[in-house]
Amino acid sequence: MTTAPAGRPGVLSALPGPGVADAAAPARADVEAAAVRIAGHVRRTPLLPGPGVLLKAEHLQYGGSFKLRGALNAVLALGARRIVAGSSGNHGIALARLAASLGAEVTVVLAGGAHPAKAALIAALGGRTVSVPGGVADRDRRARELAQETGAVLVPSSDHRLVAAGQGTVGLEVLSDAPDTGTVYVPTGGGGLLAGVCLAAQGHPVRVVGVEPACTPRYARSLAAGRPLRLGPSGTVADGLRGQQPGAVTYPVVRDRVDDMVAVSDAEILAAAALLRRCGVDAEPSGAVALAGALRAGRRRPAGRCVAIVSGGNTAAALAAAAAAAGRPAGG
Repeated sequence: MTTAPAGRPGVLSALPGPGVADAAAPARADVEAAAVRIAGHVRRTPLLPGPGVLLKAEHLQYGGSFKLRGALNAVLALGARRIVAGSSGNHGIALARLAASLGAEVTVVLAGGAHPAKAALIAALGGRTVSVPGGVADRDRRARELAQETGAVLVPSSDHRLVAAGQGTVGLEVLSDAPDTGTVYVPTGGGGLLAGVCLAAQGHPVRVVGVEPACTPRYARSLAAGRPLRLGPSGTVADGLRGQQPGAVTYPVVRDRVDDMVAVSDAEILAAAALLRRCGVDAEPSGAVALAGALRAGRRRPAGRCVAIVSGGNTAAALAAAAAAAGRPAGG
């Protein structure tokens, strides 16, 4: 075990280098194909005025988060009818919604610390949930095992070519609606959204900045080390961004295109969420992380228009309403 300096998350292990993933890395063409595939099934979310930035309003997406884009692209492309996924909640909600509409079966593996109301909504939508102790790495390991045991299709929350491409359609819309964007701030957990935006930004001069919770800076530390690293489980308030390691598919994409990584504290995340609420945007903590990064940049922020992606709006109140609409009270 490698011991990290005091006050920094411990590195549990170094992961294999990205050589194999490089050969299979998705391209911008995959994002463009995803946009065609999912058109008509997702909402083209608006850019809203925010505190010094524009806000890409993915909290208004069907299912309450950007996760629907990647899940839909993968499920449609693979023709999946039995699905297994590891999720912190929003990816599972997206898959459960899709499964209900497609007549498919979905099993979602949740790690310790998953929001109970998100688990309740997955169940209310007809999905099966499996809880495992430990962190995201344990969750994803169990999801892989279940897929192998049952013959179901594994649809990861981020580390998949089709998922990352679908999530990248957020970036395509930003650059289409505001082509003069100078910087886009992207909340970063497993890295599917960040990798997707990096793909969408290929050939465009926009700066792409990933924003991670300070207690789990897996991409920043991996990029500094020159190889993917695995961190220990974290307890950040941004429950959707607790991934412990960069993905094998997503890491090479981020490595080759991202311009900067920013780390924000839980206090900064909660302050950004409160500021969004004052602007009429009801974001969950994970959805406020990109704005927290933009605010941290402050006066050092580069010139030009800035966009922060509000990645999700599945607050406790929103989850309760959605579960009630699906026929089961949240928490029940």
